[in-house]
Amino acid sequence: MPKRILVADSDPVQSLILEEAIKQFGYGVDMAKSGDETLAALHNDAAGDICLVFLDLVMPGTDGMAVLEAMRSLARKPPVIVQTTQGRSDIALAAMRAGAVDFVVKPVSPERLEVSVKNALKIEALAGELVRVKASANGELGFVDLIAGSQAMARVVELGIRAANCSLPVLIEGEPGVGKELIAHAIQGESARQPKAFVTVGCAAFPESELDALLFGREKGKFVEADQGTLFLDEIGELTLNAQVKLLRALQNGEVEPAGGEPAISANVRLIASTSKNLIGLVNQGRFREDLYYRLNVFPIWVPPLRERLEDLPELVRHFIARFAAEEGKPVDGIDAEAMAMIRRYTWPGNIRQLENAVFRAVVLADTPMLTVNEFPQIAAHVEGYAVSVPPAPAPKDSMPRIEGPVMLGESANSPATIHVPAANGRDAIGIPALSDTGDIRSLEAVEADMIRLAFGRYRGRMTEIARRLGIGRSTLYRKMREIGLEARPN
Repeated sequence: MPKRILVADSDPVQSLILEEAIKQFGYGVDMAKSGDETLAALHNDAAGDICLVFLDLVMPGTDGMAVLEAMRSLARKPPVIVQTTQGRSDIALAAMRAGAVDFVVKPVSPERLEVSVKNALKIEALAGELVRVKASANGELGFVDLIAGSQAMARVVELGIRAANCSLPVLIEGEPGVGKELIAHAIQGESARQPKAFVTVGCAAFPESELDALLFGREKGKFVEADQGTLFLDEIGELTLNAQVKLLRALQNGEVEPAGGEPAISANVRLIASTSKNLIGLVNQGRFREDLYYRLNVFPIWVPPLRERLEDLPELVRHFIARFAAEEGKPVDGIDAEAMAMIRRYTWPGNIRQLENAVFRAVVLADTPMLTVNEFPQIAAHVEGYAVSVPPAPAPKDSMPRIEGPVMLGESANSPATIHVPAANGRDAIGIPALSDTGDIRSLEAVEADMIRLAFGRYRGRMTEIARRLGIGRSTLYRKMREIGLEARPN
């Protein structure tokens, strides 16, 4: 479920105005008519979907100040914006001291409301990120800390909570970048083993000789290190057959057999494994032991790709913007509607990891507080109907006429500075410089490079269309683009 703003106001007219304004900002709205209803909604919000409370200080029964006081005891406290009437700024300041992050005076303008909501949600996102970082570092990350409110993730959360309450091996399956390790952390964080070690081993990151010692060594082996805790084996399908045999024995006997004939070491380990491969397919190919597969597949959890949980996209984007804006010291606090619509239409083959990298790059590129399509050029190139606005090339130093027809030999006195490319539909013409800054004719190679860049931007990286429009083969286009430093995108 998308994040929601709880509006607590006993005035039905004011409530309706606030509800309609907040919906225009792209958030869901819950309504409460009294302080008691407000506290009940917060207590019942186990999933943490309420991201902000808009609280009227004057309500019948339990008033706004009493709500703020009662919120102190909540495990999770969303930020609160209080609203007051003219001349009651003393009460508003008292509310700020009681924990509110901002106050507005009735009647609040939509512009002031939007600024206040954005600032409060930025604080909430940063606070949420801090909570997640601390929880992960302390082994306390739970499912409530994850951005997983979509219907597609409901089954994952349900199974994860059940897995946390048992000691069976867990196999987490899903495409690369969907967040399998976070699910493993959450299982550990909500289990009885939470205070103990959570040890991660990337099975694809080490050669067989190193992995054997890393997992099964007497002193520094990960099985021994994870005793009484959880061992997370990432990409278990990469294990060699020899390592699979040792892992199976360790799971069956609860002990590790170090190399060199040394005595076995007892290790009480809860195993969680992940894979992006089809393990049963590897079994059929003889590359994965069937007995180990069934030993691991006792409690499987499938994590859906991002394209199947698009309801989570807005909150994930807000989360990454807040995180990277803080890390990079950039004054970025949101994303405009057009860019968000484009992000929703993209298929995200790299899943959440790709989204994280795209938002990081966008924050670094941003020159304004709002991210736009221009900050996501690699995404815009793959989504029909979107294009990055490329600033025009700087004009030549000398103002020279453009070519309006064929250039005749001997016209050196008025040689053109720009090759005029007419644009359709009455749009501004596009100029490609014909002369260098020194007044010399540019080489055909340089002009050709500009034409390729122009076509690449105009046809949004669609290689087949670019090659057709330029009248060259695709292989030639790929070669020429590599030569001028453009990234070729197969399609």
